[in-house]
Amino acid sequence: MSRAEMDALGWDECDIIVVTGDAYIDHPSFGMALVGRALEAQGFRVGIISQPDWHSADAFRALGKPRLFYGITAGNMDSMINRYTADRKPRSDDAYTPGAEPDKRPDRAVVVYAQRAREAYPDANIVIGSIEASLRRIAHYDHWSEKVRRSVLPDSKADLLVFGSGERAVIALAHRLAAGEPIEQIRDLRGTAFMVKPGWRPEGFVEVDSIAIDRPGPVEPHPDPYAMEPQQTAPAADGAQPVRIIPAAERVAARKADRAKQVIRLPAYEVVKDDRVMYAHASRTFHLESNPGNARAMVQAHGVGPGCRDVWLNPPPIPLTTEEMDWVFGQPYARRPHPAYGEARIPAWDMIRFSINIMRGCFGGCTFCSITEHEGRIIQSRSEASILKEIEEIRDKTPGFTGTISDLGGPTANMYRMACKDPKIESSCRRLSCVFPGICENLGTDHGPLVRLYRKARAIPGVKKVLIGSGLRYDLAVRSPEYVKELVTHHVGGLLKIAPEHTEDGPLGKMMKPGIGTYDRFKEMFERFSKEAGKKQHLIPYFIAAHPGTSDEDMVNLALWLKSNNFKLDQVQTFLPTPMAMATTMYHSGKNPLRKVSADSEAVDTPKSGRQRRLHKALLRYHDPEGWPLIREALRAMGRSDLIGTAPRHLVPRDQPVVLDRSGGNPGGGPRRTGKAASPVGARRAPPPRRGGKPTR
Repeated sequence: MSRAEMDALGWDECDIIVVTGDAYIDHPSFGMALVGRALEAQGFRVGIISQPDWHSADAFRALGKPRLFYGITAGNMDSMINRYTADRKPRSDDAYTPGAEPDKRPDRAVVVYAQRAREAYPDANIVIGSIEASLRRIAHYDHWSEKVRRSVLPDSKADLLVFGSGERAVIALAHRLAAGEPIEQIRDLRGTAFMVKPGWRPEGFVEVDSIAIDRPGPVEPHPDPYAMEPQQTAPAADGAQPVRIIPAAERVAARKADRAKQVIRLPAYEVVKDDRVMYAHASRTFHLESNPGNARAMVQAHGVGPGCRDVWLNPPPIPLTTEEMDWVFGQPYARRPHPAYGEARIPAWDMIRFSINIMRGCFGGCTFCSITEHEGRIIQSRSEASILKEIEEIRDKTPGFTGTISDLGGPTANMYRMACKDPKIESSCRRLSCVFPGICENLGTDHGPLVRLYRKARAIPGVKKVLIGSGLRYDLAVRSPEYVKELVTHHVGGLLKIAPEHTEDGPLGKMMKPGIGTYDRFKEMFERFSKEAGKKQHLIPYFIAAHPGTSDEDMVNLALWLKSNNFKLDQVQTFLPTPMAMATTMYHSGKNPLRKVSADSEAVDTPKSGRQRRLHKALLRYHDPEGWPLIREALRAMGRSDLIGTAPRHLVPRDQPVVLDRSGGNPGGGPRRTGKAASPVGARRAPPPRRGGKPTR
């Protein structure tokens, strides 16, 4: 991290310099540490520039020019999500910064860091990665500017983008650059994207128009051969542009061509930024090409005229094998923040210091979640021996360990070692989820390996307790009463997080989540096994307000369900449209990309106004008097005044509570009616980061 450390190591230069928006914590839950240690194990000299001052290029010269490339990352979180709430308000702290100090990274950090690195050394190779780059690799809707932005590649001027689990691609890239191969000629690495001139494609590749695969939108009418004047085709009422008709011969040729030699032409940035139907079509096509077993390359034009360039995306990376996962996680991590931070507290480190990643990926396909677009749907699991060894390392090396492992998990707690029963079926599957609308009959859901892992983990000397902190996929768990009993009896510290997200079929269908009946079955098992174990334990359910496809009536029904179950939520989550997520496509386009998209296909209504989003959030917190005026107003407008009153069947009372105003604002100091709760309401802080640096949903 410094010239002094380079001198101590006898280095005259670094081969690779990783620039990150996070504090440098040498732990396998942090991307810069994973990539840095993997490259180090291959013999490369790696420097880390952590949270540089981006107002000039000086900080990017701190370690000199890298011999091979700069690796640019925003950190474990997207910088915009890190800095702003779902309502675009600045956050007051940053969990990935010493002292939780805010404003230590810029907006759109990948672009800013890449530009500054280019300014520092114009001839240096620039490689961008991390979840921020992954989720912006094509044209995407940006919630913070409320417009469709182009790919991060032309904005950052990077030479290469690495997306997904990038260890294999980054290692191959480093070796090829070290062998003297120019970066502009490295075009065959899976999991990479780059800019090329229009018409460029590898030898033997055939270009297929995306509308030959899934034709969207209004179709051009057949021309009138008797018309005296050329006909002009007007855009549809919703602004969608006419779609070129693909001749039958072209469609047949596209189907017959070798998939490995096909590249799909997505609608250009200039088209999708103005045409919401075509944006939804591009999103649907992109997600259908996400299985590394059958995904094709994709290309999308950016710009017009002489300045036009194509963004080329190679297919996603092949998932790491168990042996490769063990190698990545088995490097000699210091398992603590860099000494330069002294005793400063880093909240993200506090959260994960005693936790362990046991797998990657998620086949749930929840439309609001970023995991699938980044890590993929195929589960990549570590071996039992590798995980148990890491527990011993935590016990022996991590300061402050008192005997409790805080989590054995990942994106989901209970998908460890789950996979398709037939590799051939897996490699050809194009389903967006393995568990929606129901669990696929080809999916192996055996929890046996996880149960055995839990038992061996808690038997390690010096380990008093092993908790499960990652979110549980309860529709899978109910298939294994043995697993639920093991979990409830030994691995719940009084509270267990699960995420029904909603109770109503409308929004659940848009989320690709199971019905609330599955939650009820899991709750019954949880309570039964807790009672058998002699423990008083509780489920902590998570719900989303204002998700696409959610009506005011849906939220009222959810609030009634919460009240009937005596749930009084504290922190609640309002839907945040993250780049490239399918729910974000619904939010922006008003179309449902889970089905074939056209101008007259299913429309998705989305709560967008500030008032409606506040209402949905208030309904999740129906017990908070601060939201009662808004709820009462909405109930009357909906014709549901029957829910206003003081009886148990009512949702909110007719009147606000009376509290004493001690601020001096009320003459005479008498009582007044207020929208505030009678007791102080805690400050609304951003939720802490997910375990293990999990991408934010």
